[in-house]
Amino acid sequence: MSLLRHPALRRILPGLLVSALGDGMSLVAVAWLAVSIAPPSGAGVWVGLSVAAYALPATLGAALLARRMRALRAARLVEADAWLRAITLGTVAFLAVTGALSPVAYVVLLALSSLLHAWGNAGAYTLIAELLPPDQRLAGNALLSTFTQAAIVVGPALAGVLAALLGPGWVIGIDALSFAFLAISSRWVPTGPPPPAPETGGWRTILDRPQLLGLIVVTGVFFFLYGPVEVALPVHIAEDLSGSARLLGLYWTVFGVGATVGAISAAALKNRPPWLVVVAIIIGWGAALLPLGLTEAILPGLLGLAVGGLIYGPFNAIATALFQRASPPEVLSRVLATRAALTIPATSLGTLLGGPLVTAIGARPTLLASALLTIALGVAVAVALFARRRAAPSRPG
Repeated sequence: MSLLRHPALRRILPGLLVSALGDGMSLVAVAWLAVSIAPPSGAGVWVGLSVAAYALPATLGAALLARRMRALRAARLVEADAWLRAITLGTVAFLAVTGALSPVAYVVLLALSSLLHAWGNAGAYTLIAELLPPDQRLAGNALLSTFTQAAIVVGPALAGVLAALLGPGWVIGIDALSFAFLAISSRWVPTGPPPPAPETGGWRTILDRPQLLGLIVVTGVFFFLYGPVEVALPVHIAEDLSGSARLLGLYWTVFGVGATVGAISAAALKNRPPWLVVVAIIIGWGAALLPLGLTEAILPGLLGLAVGGLIYGPFNAIATALFQRASPPEVLSRVLATRAALTIPATSLGTLLGGPLVTAIGARPTLLASALLTIALGVAVAVALFARRRAAPSRPG
């Protein structure tokens, strides 16, 4: 694969892969550690706060730290985010192992660890745009997405084994080491002079390009409609199917395997109209959820989630390629950071809605509602694209 022969990418890709695995482990470790240190009567509250603290402050960091971060090259953005995560998560691990970690300190440290994550994510995909020619960027995006999806398959299972043997604090420590490795790998990537100061910021660039603004809105709604699935699926398995945590793990494993294969195949879609691919992914994911919402049979639900992962896998690579194509190079990192800041909270907000929704109507109806509304979103976007294309020839000039 030509990407793996690129000298600069060859230096940082191992760090990105290892840190993705660390983040995959954190899916289990963050919540597990919260349960172990929270008072019994407040475990649910502290788990929710901990999971939210590991993601939501990235939005604040994208806005409040823009003045300092926007002058950095892509590799330095990745490095800054990685060092912050390594230090804060390392502190969490030390306090947890020594028995000195309180729930409040845990949430605060997790919040600090995520402050630069929108910039780090933007830096990784900006680096792809800086180092690769346009015809190879989708393949580069797909490779990074593959790391993330593969980590969902391996990371949680590995974290479960290690946490049982060593304790969740040690798993957080391994996560911290993975980010330290990424920070060191990023330092090896050569960078040129700072990018020229653009005349407009990331948000202004997005507003000036309706296509990008529309993609952010569509992505945010798509992720929001997915959020309730993370609440409804475990309740559906526990109450409707009388299943166990092992069955829940199987559902997410088949999704992760499908998403990994889908991410790998994203480069094969480079000659397809990107917006049509986005629409197909949204409708396809909604359709894949229908078996979970329509039946209590296990096999159709597993097949649906596996196919859903396969369909969803290319989404991030395709959407990022649209941003890379439409954004001026000197402002790309700001645009991608703004995009991350606006879309990262969407899933968390959908998850927050999922709790009362499951309580009100039940788990399986919630899954069905998510499926139908997601299909409706895809159809609405398709209609809007068709109407825009019909109207285009009649525009003056």
